[in-house]
Amino acid sequence: MNPELWLLLLWGGLVGLDLVSVPQMMIARPLVAGTVAGVITGDPGSGMVVGVILELFALDILPVGGVRYPDYGPAAVAAAYTVAGAPGLLAVGVAVVLGLLVAYAGEWSLLALRRWNSWDVHRHAAQLDAGDATVMRRVHIRGIGRDAARAVLLTGFGLALADVVRRWSFISVRGAVLLAAVMIGVALATATVGTLRLTEGRRGITWFSVGLGLGVVWVVAR
Repeated sequence: MNPELWLLLLWGGLVGLDLVSVPQMMIARPLVAGTVAGVITGDPGSGMVVGVILELFALDILPVGGVRYPDYGPAAVAAAYTVAGAPGLLAVGVAVVLGLLVAYAGEWSLLALRRWNSWDVHRHAAQLDAGDATVMRRVHIRGIGRDAARAVLLTGFGLALADVVRRWSFISVRGAVLLAAVMIGVALATATVGTLRLTEGRRGITWFSVGLGLGVVWVVAR
């Protein structure tokens, strides 16, 4: 495996770990994960594009409590690798579809991780209830280690799929353009619905409208 793939695997593991475990500094956001993956592949623009589209899907997701949610960090890394070097961003639609598949595989992996961590906690319930600091530390470290392994495996799965897509073109240019348009439309619709859901009430809608208006003015003024 070439150094680029090793770096992508390492980056995907880190962003997957950042989602919940540590250090939680927002590098798990698809926009960040995809852009940095694009830098690694030598195509930061394409990485940012797929990162932005996946970010629209992820906008209303809050990874707290027992909520089920996809893991968009490693997914954005795989999507950025898929689209890297493609002429005219033709692979954007395919890359986003692949990213969504990886993200929802990540949701399954997070559920499995929770069950494994719960089993570990129950297995040491007596020591934990007694306040044994050593056992607490070991259980915590094992949980972080499991999450890191999960993120690396998920990233590896995504990169393997991306490698297949990069090697064998199975869609025409027209199909690629249409798919990209559809995925961008779905992403915008998803982001809009999610944003409106999170901004319930007159005050929330008002501030959302103000922000949207200022954004439009800024874009037009440029």
